[in-house]
Amino acid sequence: MSTADDSRYYNDHDDRVGGQTFRNRKGRGPFRAHMYSDQGPGGPGTRPRHRGGQKGSGGPGPRARFDDEDGDVAMTDSNSQDGSSQHRFNPYGRPNRRGDDRFDRGCRGGGGGGHRGRGNNRGGDGGGDGRKTWFKMFVPYGKKYDKDWLITALRNICPMPFTPLHYQVEGNRAQFYIDDYSTANALLKVSRKITDKEGYKVTVLMNPCPPPSFLQSELKPADLEHLKQCMAKRFDGSQQALDLNNIRIDPDLVSQNIDVTLNRKNSMHAVIKIIEENIPELVCLNISNNKLFRLDDLSELVNKVPNLKTLNLSHNELKTERELDRIKGLKLVELWLEKNPLCDHFKDQASYISTVRERFPRLLKLDGQDLPPPIVFDVEVTPAALPPCKPSYFCSEEIKTPILAFLQQYYSVYDSGDRQPLLDAYHDGATFSLSMAITMQNPSRCSLGDYHKDTRNLKKLKDPTTRFRLLKHTRLNVVAFLNELPKTHHDTASLNVDVNTFTNTLLSFTVTGVFKEVEGKSRDSVRAFSRVFITVPAGGTSLCIVNDELFVRNATTEEIRRAFVAPAPTPSSSPVPTLSAPQQEMLSAFSLKCLQDNEWDFNRAGQVYTDLKAHGKIPDVAFIK
Repeated sequence: MSTADDSRYYNDHDDRVGGQTFRNRKGRGPFRAHMYSDQGPGGPGTRPRHRGGQKGSGGPGPRARFDDEDGDVAMTDSNSQDGSSQHRFNPYGRPNRRGDDRFDRGCRGGGGGGHRGRGNNRGGDGGGDGRKTWFKMFVPYGKKYDKDWLITALRNICPMPFTPLHYQVEGNRAQFYIDDYSTANALLKVSRKITDKEGYKVTVLMNPCPPPSFLQSELKPADLEHLKQCMAKRFDGSQQALDLNNIRIDPDLVSQNIDVTLNRKNSMHAVIKIIEENIPELVCLNISNNKLFRLDDLSELVNKVPNLKTLNLSHNELKTERELDRIKGLKLVELWLEKNPLCDHFKDQASYISTVRERFPRLLKLDGQDLPPPIVFDVEVTPAALPPCKPSYFCSEEIKTPILAFLQQYYSVYDSGDRQPLLDAYHDGATFSLSMAITMQNPSRCSLGDYHKDTRNLKKLKDPTTRFRLLKHTRLNVVAFLNELPKTHHDTASLNVDVNTFTNTLLSFTVTGVFKEVEGKSRDSVRAFSRVFITVPAGGTSLCIVNDELFVRNATTEEIRRAFVAPAPTPSSSPVPTLSAPQQEMLSAFSLKCLQDNEWDFNRAGQVYTDLKAHGKIPDVAFIK
C-alpha cells in the first residue's frame, strides 16, 4: 500500500511525464498535467503538430500514444496481441518503412492517399490544365555564334530533325523553342559534343515552359481592318507622325475585344505591315507605354520605314542598351528612352549619351534634350570595284615555273606511299611543325585523331618545353615524321599557290588545297590543308626546304563537293616541262633516282636521261615491260 510520501517519491522520479506537478487540477493525480509531447509552438494549450504520417493512415497520433484513460503511458504497441514490442516506438506517428509499406505506396505514385498526381512533361502534356508543354532550349554564350552555323551544327549531330521556333539572342545566350519532348531531349543529349572554332564545347540546356506568347493566332481580317482604322485616327499627315502610345487600351479596340499588345510578335508584325503598306514615308513614330521589353520585332522598321527620323520608346521595359542594336540601322535624329530600366544603368549623363550615340551617330536630341552636334564625315564614297579573284598569285613568271615543278615532284613522292626520297628536298637543318583544327562549318565529321597528338597549336599550348618538343628538327626527323602521317592522295586541281616572299636567297610560298586519306579507319575522308614552304636555292632552278608548316582541318561541305571533280591539268597545259613517251615508260623508282642524282632539277634530269638513253646506258629493267 502506497503512502502519500511514496506517491510523491514516485512522481518525482517518473520519467514518463514532463513539467511540474499540478495538484490543484481536476482529475486523478499529477498525470493530468501536459506532457512534453503536448507542448505545441503556442504553449500548453495549443494543438500538437503531427510531423509526419498521413491523415487516415491508421496510426495513433502523439497524444493517443501517451495518454490512456487513467493517465498511464502505454509501453506496448496497441496492435500487439501478446504484449511484446514488435515495432520501434515512433513518437511522431511516422509509419515504419520496414514493417508498413503504406509509405512506399504513397511515394511511388501508386495511388497512395493524399498524394496528388504530378503531370508528366514527356509527350507534351502540361498537367491538369490541358495545355501542351513546350521546351525552351538555351545555348549559353550563343550570342557569339552565327545563327546559321549553330543550327546547322546541331542538325548535323542531332539524331532527330527539328525546326527551331522563335530563335533569338537574349543577353549572351541564344534560345529557341521546341514543341516535342523527344526532340528536345535529343538536343539536350548533344550538349558539349560540338566544338567551336576557339576550341570550346557548345552547351545546350532545356527548360519546360508553357506555350510561348508568339503562338497566339494572327489577327483576323476584321480585326486588322479595325486596327487599320484606329491607326488612321492616330496618324498626323502634316507631320508624317503616328502615335501608338498605349494602344492596347485604345477605346476603339477595346470595344471590339481586339487585343493589340505590341510586345507580342503577331501584334507588332500587324502594325508594321500596315505602316509598310499605307505610310512607308513615316517620319515620326511613338510607341511609348507599350510594355516593350525587347526590340527584335521592331527591327523590320530598318528596311520598311527608311525615312524614320524620330522614335519614342519611353515608358517601356527595355532593360539593356543592347536592345538598341536591333534598330541601329535607323538614321534617327531624335530618340526618347526615358522611364526604361536601361536608363538607370549609367553612372552619369555623359556615358548615357555616349552609349546611345554609338548606335545612332546622327542623333541630335535625346529624351527631349538637345545634344552637341555630332562629328561625322558625311562623304558619299562610291564602292570600288574589286578585281576578279585569281586562284594563285606569283610575283613573276620567273618563279612560277620552278614552284610548279617543285610541287609536282614533291606531291608525286608524298602520295607514292614511300616518302623517304623526300630527304633530298629538305635542308640538313630543316624544321617542320603541324597544327590542326575542326572546321566550324562541319564539326561533326570524323575526327583528326591521327594528327591530334602531334599538333602544335600555339593558342592551346602554353608550355615552352612542349612547344619545342613538337617541333621536328633536321631533315631525318622531318621525313621520319612525314612517313608516320596517314597515306594521302592530293587533288592537284585544288592547289592554290600564293608567294609571300621572293628574294635572290629566299622564297616563301603558301599552298592550299584538299586531299583524301587512302588507308586506315579514316579512308576516303577529305581534308583541307594549308602549307607554308620556306625554301632557298639549291642550284639551278631547284629548291631546298628549310621550314615547313602544315595546317590540317576537316574539309567543309562545299570543299568536299568540289574535291576530285575537276580534272588535273594536262601536261601540255602545265608550265612544267612535258615528258616524252620513253621518259614516261621508266619506272618510278628509277625516275626518282634520276631526279635525286640531279638535285631535283627537272630539266637537267630530263636531259641526262635523254643522253643516257641515246648511248644505251640505261638497263632494260628500268622500263615497264
